Amino acid sequence: MATRPTPQPESAGAIVRDRYDAVLLDLDGVITDTADLHAACWKQMFDDYLRKRAAQKREPFHPFDIAADYHRHVDGKPRFDGVRDFLASRGIELSEGGPDDPPHAETVSGLGNRKNDLVNSTIEDVGIAPYEGSVKLIHQLRNRGFKIAVVTSSQNCAAVLRSAKIDGLFDLSIDGTTILAEGLAGKPAPDTFLLAAKRLGVEPSRAVVVEDAISGVEAACAGKFGLVVGVARKGNAGELRKHGAHLVVNDLSELVG
Repeated sequence: MATRPTPQPESAGAIVRDRYDAVLLDLDGVITDTADLHAACWKQMFDDYLRKRAAQKREPFHPFDIAADYHRHVDGKPRFDGVRDFLASRGIELSEGGPDDPPHAETVSGLGNRKNDLVNSTIEDVGIAPYEGSVKLIHQLRNRGFKIAVVTSSQNCAAVLRSAKIDGLFDLSIDGTTILAEGLAGKPAPDTFLLAAKRLGVEPSRAVVVEDAISGVEAACAGKFGLVVGVARKGNAGELRKHGAHLVVNDLSELVG
């Protein structure tokens, strides 16, 4: 008796060459297993600051909550925007400072740089692993002639890709350093994705965006990209759809055909 082929999920045929020319992927939580690393470093930095502030003002200490604060105020945004937005949620205003502020400075930039140092230290100590399904999909897309870009708010992008040994898989990288150099608005504004499409020479309607952050999905929708894929690694498929994702998967292996 002939063996029936295993049926492919409907999502496996979603990214097709006759409709799209490029695929733009977020980094943390989409390509590499670094979203939890970033969240933990944000918590460590903010808790240290909030604990010190509470002691100085003789107020109760209310820690940074990853489940609520990280996803609502920080996830997917440029570093300094994340600092500013979270502090605003607590009614805290700090001087902006400058991008080169030392990590001990109690400024928006200083706190952001303190978090960055924590991330870089962890990358050096632990290393980074890419998601197997993501790497498999990227190889398949490259073989089919798609242009591939990583689009992230992280300024650690180059270090992460090197650590994960996948830095040779991308035609283009738009990251936090690009955002600063070009004066771009970060996600949920569409600027980073639009710049990636422009530099790849493709129309947004002919490009696919793959994101796990709400701010990233919103950015892709604002840029009118042809297909917005949400990656629901945290069981938040409904939330991603609510904010505009056309298709939601739990892992990018579901898109491999």
